[in-house]
Amino acid sequence: MFNFKCFGVDDSLCAMKVGTDGVLLGAWADVEDCHAVLDVGCGSGLIALMVAQRSHADILAIDIDEGALRQTEHNVAASPWAGRIRSQLADFRSFDAPQKFDHIISNPPFFVDSLPSPDAVRSLARHTATLSFDDIVSSACRLLQSEGRLSVILPRQGAAQFRYSAFGRLWLTRQMEISTIEGKEPKRVVMEFRLTAKPIMPRCTTIAIHRKGGAVTDEYRQLTEEYYLKF
Repeated sequence: MFNFKCFGVDDSLCAMKVGTDGVLLGAWADVEDCHAVLDVGCGSGLIALMVAQRSHADILAIDIDEGALRQTEHNVAASPWAGRIRSQLADFRSFDAPQKFDHIISNPPFFVDSLPSPDAVRSLARHTATLSFDDIVSSACRLLQSEGRLSVILPRQGAAQFRYSAFGRLWLTRQMEISTIEGKEPKRVVMEFRLTAKPIMPRCTTIAIHRKGGAVTDEYRQLTEEYYLKF
């Protein structure tokens, strides 16, 4: 059980556990003015809960794994935002909804070139054989409202491949590269894309999570302090 300031997350039924990637994406995504948010591959419901804490949006959390859906339902029911978060067993590739979304957020499968895990459920959650980058872009284009946004987190190499998949369909508007230790090469990239035909100069930043001595950096603390009980 992971206890955050305003909610708890049990991930015992999920293939993919609560981790820094999900926290980074949930804290960084711009959801302040959103009315309808879609969390794709919701797992334990972490990102949906983080979005609910920072917005007044109605949130739909979808996943293809029944265990993950049960976990999300349990965590949402125990949270202060049970009335604003719904969960549904659904495949993003074929998913349809009566409304368009202001923001779609996903911590997608990203082991593009690696062998699938021997654990079938974990492999399903993390391998792009199930949900490709093109699938994510195509479905986002179909489900976003005209000024809608898509936010994802990926390893640096995967981020370049994702931008290639999005080229000509979604515009990169914000990007943040994250290194684990100050001075090291970035390991993760969070990106925001918009469904718009207007050329936009993306806002790009870089942060580190830890200083060389092990302490948390001010930038990471500022990004996540609404959620963590302690660092």
